[in-house]
Amino acid sequence: MGEKKVNQGAQSAGTKAKEDAAPVLDADDGVTWKYAVEKIRRIQQANSTPNPSNPGYARQKQNGKLWVRERLAALLDDGSFVEIGSLTGKPTIDEQTGALKEFLPANMVIGWGKVSGRKVFVTADDFSVRGGHADGGVQGKAAYGEALAVQHRVPIIRLLDGSSGGGSVATYLSAGATYIPPLAGLGQSMTAMTTVPVVSALLGPVVGLASAKAVTSHFSVMVKGLSQLFAAGPPVVKQATYEDLSKEALGGWEIHGRNGTVDNVTSSELEAFQQIRTFLSFLPSSVHALPPVTIPSDPADRRAEELISIIPRRRARTYDIRKLIRLIVDVDARSGEDETQDSFFEIGATWGRSVVTGLARLQGIPVGVLSSDCTVGGGALDALGSQKAARFVNLCDHFGIPLLNLVDQPGFAIGSAAERMATIRHGVAIMSALYHATIPIFTVIIRRSFGVAGGALSDPGDGLNNRVAWPSADGGSLPLEGGIEAAYKRQLDSAPTAAAREKMMKELLAKFESVRDPIRTANVFGIEEIIDPRDTRPIACEWITHAYNHLLPPRLLARQAFATAVPGKHKL
Repeated sequence: MGEKKVNQGAQSAGTKAKEDAAPVLDADDGVTWKYAVEKIRRIQQANSTPNPSNPGYARQKQNGKLWVRERLAALLDDGSFVEIGSLTGKPTIDEQTGALKEFLPANMVIGWGKVSGRKVFVTADDFSVRGGHADGGVQGKAAYGEALAVQHRVPIIRLLDGSSGGGSVATYLSAGATYIPPLAGLGQSMTAMTTVPVVSALLGPVVGLASAKAVTSHFSVMVKGLSQLFAAGPPVVKQATYEDLSKEALGGWEIHGRNGTVDNVTSSELEAFQQIRTFLSFLPSSVHALPPVTIPSDPADRRAEELISIIPRRRARTYDIRKLIRLIVDVDARSGEDETQDSFFEIGATWGRSVVTGLARLQGIPVGVLSSDCTVGGGALDALGSQKAARFVNLCDHFGIPLLNLVDQPGFAIGSAAERMATIRHGVAIMSALYHATIPIFTVIIRRSFGVAGGALSDPGDGLNNRVAWPSADGGSLPLEGGIEAAYKRQLDSAPTAAAREKMMKELLAKFESVRDPIRTANVFGIEEIIDPRDTRPIACEWITHAYNHLLPPRLLARQAFATAVPGKHKL
């Protein structure tokens, strides 16, 4: 279906322009404006029709990349794109006849479109024109477009390929001078981040200004083998650091898909577009609206039997957290098929892998999901995981998306590597994000909650939490096994033999085993309620329905009042 849309997109613009342009006028009749309109249509037709003989277009295809107009057709709803600045470019005029000999379009296409029926604004780089550099562009299009999107309160989608209007030394000669670099539209990008969803797809080498745009986003996605990101490309790097690197080695997905610079990684451009459409389906069009709700087909009272046994009784054993999440969130039956499709959309699967974050739905209402993966470093909160969790919680808080917080947290990552990575500094970022969040948070302690990290995740309300635990919950200042080693070190070290030490350790563990029962914690109101894991979905659905109807609307009104009182920057 996606490839069909691409093929149609490559043909439809030119076909429509040809139909609209007939009959062709070669001279001005001096009475009507038909000849002026004809000139406009000829430029628009030339800009929107692929030219296989154009070297830039040919290179784009040889590199396995879609042309800019094909990308727009694949991303947006059919026929929804309305271009702004369709005449921007550099005309070459015949000096004798005054006729248009050639027209070099600007290397960025911008305009309105729709994604699943909702209005968006798109800025799309055309790498076939001077590789996206500033000397092939017309200044101001991207900044204008992003400011316009903010004014109209619609999401911004960037299709990045090249420098996205970034600098080129070739402009020094044409300008006759160098210049102090301006903010180059990033001011509008930062203003947009405060108001509307901003997403970026990396669809080629993304360098300089474009790399800054890529990370000035709420969600970004790159394509394996096709996308690279770097502040400066291989030629500049070789001159500065003497490293002779390929684009992929310098900034491919193995680098930026694993260090958190980019959120998600896909295998094709079409898959990247689908991820963008999915991400936006969970978010409101701006911070001034509530998240969009769909009609659920999954009963709120569904009780998944597998949840009663998904957490192993042996504490050292692992389990599949993604399966657990999918057993709780909405599942929709596909039309005409027996298969089902869950609503969980994971964000950041290739980086900060000890933490799991994503968007889903409960009763059709968008919800953020935060948890940890016990198969990666035991689920301990490391530096990258902390950054990923903080970024995600801030995203949910910014757009008013309630948070389902599934806690299995053994504590901060420890050891020399963790200390070198400044784990505790980054860990405080997620503590702060949760503490300052004003969205409704429903916390379910599904297994471990230890130490400062466990406290930050299990007690985001600082004592006033909407919180339950499963019978598998296990908590404290330290995991019991390591805690006994620390608390009874002198006694254990005094054992005459290794066997005696092991026996003493087992006796101490048995002594403590009864007090680690979460029912004991509930006896002293250390946990508000312990529930049957199978009841998690019904309880969570009741929580989010109440939150959406009674908690989010007044929160939205308060934020709108504050936004009016504190004006933002909208300078062009």
